[in-house]
Amino acid sequence: GPPGAGKGTQAYFIVKNFNLYKVSTGDLLRDEVNKKNELGNKIKSIIDKGLLAPDNIINKLIDNILLNKNFNNRILFDGYPRNLDQVKNLESLLKKNNQKISAVISLNIDKESIFKRILGRQTCSNCGLIFNEYFYPSTSANHSCNSSFLKKRSDDNEKTIINRFETYIDKTLPILDFYKEQNLLHQINGMAKIHEIYKEIQGIKASLETWLYKLYLYK
Repeated sequence: GPPGAGKGTQAYFIVKNFNLYKVSTGDLLRDEVNKKNELGNKIKSIIDKGLLAPDNIINKLIDNILLNKNFNNRILFDGYPRNLDQVKNLESLLKKNNQKISAVISLNIDKESIFKRILGRQTCSNCGLIFNEYFYPSTSANHSCNSSFLKKRSDDNEKTIINRFETYIDKTLPILDFYKEQNLLHQINGMAKIHEIYKEIQGIKASLETWLYKLYLYK
């Protein structure tokens, strides 16, 4: 989905309830930025402009994750791959590590909502939960951490949002056709409420489990 579609929020629920490991290239890149070394400074300059990090950097980070046997076939990719070259690299890495993709979920959302979601986005630096000032504010009922932990990302500004959305249209949308041809793509209304979106995702997982069970029976 485009920036602000709610990928991170839904990924959190999926990982928590289905015992998976989330891999977000954004998180991996920000970890490098926090190291404040030469590579981190280079990445920060790219991210702050709303541009995508070079594929060679992303591919190396993903390769390191797939080599970890603890995550074998238990990975949820959040916002990756972002272009066709990354798709090809991921296919190669998965084959090399004897892993496969079970499903690709796309959250569809309009441009106006993207602006509100991103400009209102807050992430808890303590627990990692994601909130939104407009749609899903942090309260005592849904968040136990102190409000001082709520932070906004440095790249969440209007200029960066426009650049990232245009990059998404140009580079990321074409990969949906690739996964659609493989019968892996599930498109979801990202404009729905958070719990409604998650309920639909749960339905996708249930149908996958049924299919895999039948496949096992007929083997």
